[in-house]
Amino acid sequence: MRGRILLLGGLLLTALSIWHRPLPVATSKRQTPTGAFSTLSLIAACAAIVLAAVLWLATQQWREASEREVAARAMTGGDPTRAATLMTRYGCAGCHAIPGIPGADGQVGSPLTEMRKRVFIAGVLPNTASNLIDWIVQPEARDPHSAMPITGITRAEARDVAAWLYSR
Repeated sequence: MRGRILLLGGLLLTALSIWHRPLPVATSKRQTPTGAFSTLSLIAACAAIVLAAVLWLATQQWREASEREVAARAMTGGDPTRAATLMTRYGCAGCHAIPGIPGADGQVGSPLTEMRKRVFIAGVLPNTASNLIDWIVQPEARDPHSAMPITGITRAEARDVAAWLYSR
């Protein structure tokens, strides 16, 4: 993201240096700029470039989020749109910090962010959709020393939660 912003800034500076032409030396007669663009059109061009860059970045972020959601649905067979309600109902927010879930600021378990990038689940299981779903349903079956309780969540509901976690 930073690289894209720097690239766009560089393009903007290049455009400014190309379009800006120095004014001729002042004489008694008032002269207009001889450059291809007046100051007003230069400002308009810069505004258009900035607007195009912002729209492009927003489109890229939306597309990436959409691709992550499609992949998460395919991996888990779940529906991430149902997960927020489920995580609240089953008390996940009491132990975990979960961005996007109101009141989810627990400090007992690890934050539930960027699960798709993690190598392990709870430090003990390889990060696969099947392992994550199993972990959500019965954590003590996978790690008897886990502090995570069995919440009573069903396997179908765990698929929805796993899809949400992988899509973020």
